[in-house]
Amino acid sequence: MTALASHPRDTAPAERGRGFSHVFAHACVALLAAAGVAALYYLCVRTGLGQRIDTDAMRGADVDHPRAVEVMQRALNGTTLVSLIAVCVAAAAIGFVRRRADLAIAAAVLVLGANATTRVLKTYLVRPDLDGTSMPNSFPSGHTTAAASVAFALILTLPFAVRGTVAVIGAAYTTIIAVATVWAEWHRPSDTMAALLVVLAWGALASTIVRLGRVRITGVTARPNRYVMLLFAIGGTLSLVVAAAGLAVITLGDRLSPELTGGRVSFATGIAAVTTVVAGTFAIWVRLAAGDRPSPLQSS
Repeated sequence: MTALASHPRDTAPAERGRGFSHVFAHACVALLAAAGVAALYYLCVRTGLGQRIDTDAMRGADVDHPRAVEVMQRALNGTTLVSLIAVCVAAAAIGFVRRRADLAIAAAVLVLGANATTRVLKTYLVRPDLDGTSMPNSFPSGHTTAAASVAFALILTLPFAVRGTVAVIGAAYTTIIAVATVWAEWHRPSDTMAALLVVLAWGALASTIVRLGRVRITGVTARPNRYVMLLFAIGGTLSLVVAAAGLAVITLGDRLSPELTGGRVSFATGIAAVTTVVAGTFAIWVRLAAGDRPSPLQSS
């Protein structure tokens, strides 16, 4: 992948700052992501239909391929508190090495805030027993939050030249973790999607703080890598189509042909929905993290 900001463009005369519109846009993303978490909680946890579809998707996994099972198990086992701390420290160190203490602090705020929020929500949110399973609350997913938050932190702090590659690798790894938690029946699809939105909310908040501190610094605004954005757009669109078709089959199958709504259809629909949210959140974050260079003459 090439640089996330390989084609910077001037956004204002040299004597002017970028204005508060950038700050406002990032703050709006944070609010919308938080609203998305609330909407998912209401639809998938507080309604009977949402619980049934979500739980059927979790229980529909039937992975028999040994290699696939091995990859998912290794991914889950590798996402530990120690690895989370190590990557968080590495991201902060990269920020300081690049003389961008604001990015280092923002990365720490992002990782710690997202994971703490997930822990609090999972502990205190109530899950009524509307599907007859009597399962405890698992909303949102801690593993998915950890994977996405460290990927976001690295995208934020690394130089522009490697951010595209890191974004693709981070999205792939986060998808594997999200799918693995559903496959292992640790989490429902809505748990992983909510985790991604929690991370995006904290990422947008952290980038809002960074932009607020640099709002009057002149420079150029970086453009995200067009190929990375296109990849996320294509992947997200395809998975959205699959998720929408699967959801239609599930909701209408009970009336038309119940045999169509088997476990594998539900699982595939849930995984397609998760993949859509991964692509969407990473695309938004790549755009937000592209950020501003302090000056056309200074290094990125």
